[in-house]
Amino acid sequence: MAGNYYTPFSLRISETLLDKIKVIAKENKRSANKEMEFILEQYVARFEKEFGTILTQNTQE
Repeated sequence: MAGNYYTPFSLRISETLLDKIKVIAKENKRSANKEMEFILEQYVARFEKEFGTILTQNTQE
């Protein structure tokens, strides 16, 4: 993936969960979108630590 291009992705979550993420994001001086990206990156990193690297068609090695 070149540059800072991110694939648009729609996510449906409860209003309550989104409100809580916004509070956390504000505390971390991030947008809600960047906070969710950070959370997902942490989740994937923990998964890969336990089960190994996830290879995708976009994985560059």
